[in-house]
Amino acid sequence: MHLETYSVCGFRSLADVTGIPISSPTIVAGPNDGGKSAALSALMFLLDSYTLTEDDRSYQSGESGGRCEGTEVLGEFRLDSWEQQRFGLPLQVKIRRYADADLAPRYEIWGAIPDNEELRDLASLQVPALRALASKFGHTSASKLTKPLLQEWLTEYGRMHSSRSGWSGMPPALMARLPRIAEFDGNSENPEVAIRSALTLRFKDYLAEASVQDRVRALEDGAREQLRIEAKPLADHILERCSDIATVTVEPDVRFTGALGSASLRLERASGEQVRLDHSGRGSLRRISMAVWEGTTDLLTDPEDGDGDPDAEPPLQVIVAYDEPDTHLDYHFQREVMSIIRRQAAADHVSVIVATHSMNLIDGVDIRDVVLLSLNDARRTVMQRLGSAEHVEFDRHLGTIAAAVGLRNSVLLHERCFFAVEGETERLVMPILFSLSEGMSLQAAGIALWACGGNDGALRLASYLHRHGRSVMLMIDADSENNSKIFKRANLNGHFGQDRQKVARLLGEHSGVDELEALFDNDTWARTANAAWPCDDGTWTSDDFDAHRHGKKFSAGVEGMLRERSSQHPSGKPAMLMEVVVRLARQENVPFELRDIFADLRKLAG
Repeated sequence: MHLETYSVCGFRSLADVTGIPISSPTIVAGPNDGGKSAALSALMFLLDSYTLTEDDRSYQSGESGGRCEGTEVLGEFRLDSWEQQRFGLPLQVKIRRYADADLAPRYEIWGAIPDNEELRDLASLQVPALRALASKFGHTSASKLTKPLLQEWLTEYGRMHSSRSGWSGMPPALMARLPRIAEFDGNSENPEVAIRSALTLRFKDYLAEASVQDRVRALEDGAREQLRIEAKPLADHILERCSDIATVTVEPDVRFTGALGSASLRLERASGEQVRLDHSGRGSLRRISMAVWEGTTDLLTDPEDGDGDPDAEPPLQVIVAYDEPDTHLDYHFQREVMSIIRRQAAADHVSVIVATHSMNLIDGVDIRDVVLLSLNDARRTVMQRLGSAEHVEFDRHLGTIAAAVGLRNSVLLHERCFFAVEGETERLVMPILFSLSEGMSLQAAGIALWACGGNDGALRLASYLHRHGRSVMLMIDADSENNSKIFKRANLNGHFGQDRQKVARLLGEHSGVDELEALFDNDTWARTANAAWPCDDGTWTSDDFDAHRHGKKFSAGVEGMLRERSSQHPSGKPAMLMEVVVRLARQENVPFELRDIFADLRKLAG
C-alpha cells in the first residue's frame, strides 16, 4: 500500500486538517506551534508507530471546552496489483485509525459492511470464536484452519454478504502491508535515537522474512501447546467448582511481537580513547546524526525486491519523517540535508516528509509539494496547499511562508536569479508557464519571480539588482517601449549597457505582437472560452478572437467581447489569462518566445 494523502481530526491543534500529501519529498512549513510536529505524530499514529495519549486529544472549543470525543487519522492509499488480487480490494482504499476517549485505537476500512454484525470486528476475536463463526456460516473444515485463514475466509464472506458501504474492521492481514515509517528528530542530540530509527526498518524487514516467520510461528505453537498443558489444572478446578459446566477449554492466544529495544553506539579514536557522547559538543553530535541520516539511504534500498519472483510480496512503502532536521545548522549544512533528503526520496518505494522552518528546504522542492500549517484565531491548525490549480496566487503564499519563518530577506540573499515582471497577470501565470516549459518550478531552478506591480517599479528593481552584480531579467510588453519614455531603448541602454538585450526583454517583439495575451493563438483562446466562458448566443470560434488582433489592444478587446457575450465572463484580465494557462498540457503549448526567455533564465540561474 502506498499512502498518498492523510487527514487528521481531533489530534492536538489539528482539529480538522484534510489532504496532507505524501510526496518525494513533502515539505511541511509554518510558524512555531502551527502543527508541524503534530502532523508528523499523527502520521506515525496512523502507521502504528505512535501511542496516543490524553494530551493528544483536541479540545472541542477553546481550552475550557473539554476534549473531543474521538481522534481520527485517515489515509488514502493506492494498492499495487498484488495487493488488489490478494485482498480483493480496488486500486484506491481509505483506511483510518480511530480512538475514542478510552484511547484504544482500532483500524477500519471504508467499503462493504457485512450485514451480520458478528463479522464487523474480526480482529478482536480469538480462534474459538472465529471457528464457531466460520462453522455457523457454512465452512465445513473450520476446525482445521489457523487464525489468519479463518479471518481471511470470514472477511471475504462478509464482503459477499453486504448491502451497504461504511467503516468496518480492517482485515488483519492487510495491516502487514501498511507503510513503514522512520522518524528522525532534528532536535534530538542523541545519535543513538537516529540509529535506532534506521535499524528498526531493517529489523521489521528481517521479522517479515518467510523463514523467520516460520520459526516465530513454531515458537508460538510450542508456547501455545505448553500453555494448554499449564491451563489443564485450572480447567479441572473450574469443573470441580461449577457443577453446571460440562466442558472447559482454554485456548491461549500467543503472539510474539518484535520491537528493537535500543542500539548502543560506541566510538573510539585512533588512539583507542573512547568518545563519550554525553561529553561531546552539539556540533559533533549533529555531524554523527547527519552521517546516520545519510547512511539510511542504503538501508532504504531493498537489495532483494522479491528476487524476480512474480508471486513474492512487493516491497512495502517506507516513509522517512524528519522533524526540524536543519535545527542549529548553517546554510551549508542545510544544503547537505536537502541533498540527503533528495537521494532518499529518489529510492524506489520511499517517500519523505519534512517539517522545517528552513527557506532553503522549502525552496528546494516543487511548490506543489509544500504545505503551510498555521493556527487560526481559534488556535486550530489550518492548511494551505501551494501551487495547485485552485490556488492560482501561490506566490503570495510563498511570501506568507517567508514571513512565517522569519526569513523575509532569504530570497534576496540566496536566490541565483531574479525575474522581474510588470504586474498581476504576469505574476500569476509565469510560474505555471515556466514549469510547463522547463519541467521544474521557478523555485527549484533558483529563480525568484518579482512582481513589481508596474513598469516603473520593475525598471527600478531590475536596475538596482543589476548595479549590485545580481543576475536579473526584466520582462515587459513590447508596447511599453512606445507607451512609456522610461522604456525607450536609449534609456534601457543607460541602465544596463551592453547587457540590455539579456536583461530587458520586450515580450512580443519577435512575434509581432504587443502584449503577453496576444502570444496565444486564436484556437487556444477559442477552446478556453468554450470551456470556461460559454457564449450565450452560440459557440466561440477562432474568428471571434482573430477579429481583435488588429485593434488597439488585443486583451482589452477580448475581455470586452467576453463580458458582452458571456454571462460567465472572467472577472478581469488576470483571471482571463489564467484560465488559458491552466489548460495548457504540453511544453509545445507554451509560445516559442516565452520558451526562449525561460531557457535564458535557466542560463542566468546557472
